[in-house]
Amino acid sequence: MSGDECLCSFSFFIYQYFSEEKKFSRREMEEANGSEMGSSIFTKDGSVDLKGRPVLRSKRGGWTACYFIVVYEVFERMAYYGISSNLVIYLTKKLHQGTVASSNNVTYWTGTAFLSSIVGAYIADAHLGRFRTFSIFSVVYFLGMCLLTAAVSFRSLKPPPCNIQDIADAGNCKPASKLQLGIFFGALYIIALGTGGTKPNISTIGADQFDEFDPKERADKISFFNWWMFSIYLGTLFANIMLVYVQDNIGWTLGYGIPTVGLGISLVIFYAGTSFYRHKLPQGSPFTKMARVLVAAMRKCRVNLPKDSLKLYELDSNEYMKQKRFKIHSTNSMRFLNKAAVIVGTSRNPWKLCPVTHVEETKQMLRLIPVLIAMFIPSTMTAQVNTLFIKQGTTLNRHIGPHFQIPPASLASFTTISMLITIFLYDRFFVRIMRAWTKNPRGITLLQRIGVGLVFDATVMIVASLIEKRRLSVARENPSNGGRVPLTIFILLPQFVLMGVSEAFLVVGKIDFFYHQAPEGMKSLGTAYSLVTYGVGSFLSSFLLSLVANITQRNGRKGWILNNLNASHLDYYYGLLSILSFCNFFFFLIVCRFYVYKTELYETLTGEEKEELQEIQNRG
Repeated sequence: MSGDECLCSFSFFIYQYFSEEKKFSRREMEEANGSEMGSSIFTKDGSVDLKGRPVLRSKRGGWTACYFIVVYEVFERMAYYGISSNLVIYLTKKLHQGTVASSNNVTYWTGTAFLSSIVGAYIADAHLGRFRTFSIFSVVYFLGMCLLTAAVSFRSLKPPPCNIQDIADAGNCKPASKLQLGIFFGALYIIALGTGGTKPNISTIGADQFDEFDPKERADKISFFNWWMFSIYLGTLFANIMLVYVQDNIGWTLGYGIPTVGLGISLVIFYAGTSFYRHKLPQGSPFTKMARVLVAAMRKCRVNLPKDSLKLYELDSNEYMKQKRFKIHSTNSMRFLNKAAVIVGTSRNPWKLCPVTHVEETKQMLRLIPVLIAMFIPSTMTAQVNTLFIKQGTTLNRHIGPHFQIPPASLASFTTISMLITIFLYDRFFVRIMRAWTKNPRGITLLQRIGVGLVFDATVMIVASLIEKRRLSVARENPSNGGRVPLTIFILLPQFVLMGVSEAFLVVGKIDFFYHQAPEGMKSLGTAYSLVTYGVGSFLSSFLLSLVANITQRNGRKGWILNNLNASHLDYYYGLLSILSFCNFFFFLIVCRFYVYKTELYETLTGEEKEELQEIQNRG
């Protein structure tokens, strides 16, 4: 079969999944309409197939659908971390950039990748839906991976080789040309764009496979994000151990080629599961909804609120049911926004009068903002220390036996292993123990889980500062050792292990929190919130690194962050980060004190609305 025929076959395969859906059999429809169990045949959360038809619970969704999604995520994270884990080394040794420049370029790229998730979330929630948005951007992602593999493969796209024994030597080598940098970074930012469209939607697609109105599926959904992150870090573990070793010891072409092929295979696996997926319909621009509520409330700032919230403007329940949506009842939090639903005159202009449900959705998104802000500092820590920890590893003894050297980036695998173990213990033991004590189905609340992660996050910085102080002491005792410090690289192990424990609480808790606390029609945007923290954190880390480097070198001082890490003072810098972490933790405690959790969707329906929902679902 020729290349064109292969491409046509693959395109037809994708087309079939987009345009053709299996029809319900006559027997299934008779069961749905005539059986006493009819109310449980269809999902009740508004899930549909790609043609907008109700879906049978037994035929779609659940863990069966998630298996295809999880396999994709394992390979995708392998691809992403296969690049990001060792990117600072490639920029230093192949493109000959210094400490600050290479670190900032890594964080600029990761920041862009995560911030662009807002674009992907908006397109999914407002226009195309999650599945179609994911499908478009996954192609962009794959093309970016192909271009990046080409950029590291051809000699003309790289500067001449230079023997770099230490990062401080990078400035003595011929820099990459503008064309070489343009192609390399162009490929990186195409990948960033693809990530922005896929990342906020793929985890949301996975969570959408569980119906919150079904007790069993609701319990499964609570565990979903634990095992979702478990799958992510399986891919990360492979990248940190195998791909990093291949890149450092065999070659960058193979090191980037493997994840590129893996990503392509994972997309085929993902689309193979299309007939099992449940989907949620796009519900209009979340930003337009929120803007209308804010404008309408300000226009009626002098209007008095009625004592009875039932006098506020709201659409009929049937209108929401027809759109696979659910009505939200008025609450007393942020009462000023309720004025957007006060009826004045006969005008129904959406910029002057908003339904109560839109008002409550806006409140739910606004309540997330203080928590979002509290996540910027830990995301800054994550973006910053990963590259600095890896660079520390380049100065240490990496030998195991006479012939094998550990790639510095492979130390991140201990973070991954630590996180995998912690997630397993958390889901299998910690939740059960705490559930018996607190009576909370999750064991502890989402914010409590995040808070524990923040404490571990600050502890990582303290431990890193003490270890770096020890490394610098030995380096000064051995100044004529060619930049190598006679300490094993495993001295860095405690900070990597603690980071894994921190992320098991913080990262999983964060994505779980923003997904569950976002309104039903804004789940992709809620998931994007958790990703935006990394984007903002990446840019903040670059700003902070440059600021500290510049300030500490004023007036002829040596500075804390130099190309020569043995002459730097990263111990002081880590100490500064630990202080920022503890200050942020106290800010987070204040935020938690005033935060009001969203009422679960299945708890908001009245008895009459539940009967209406059941009747509509039975009709299919």
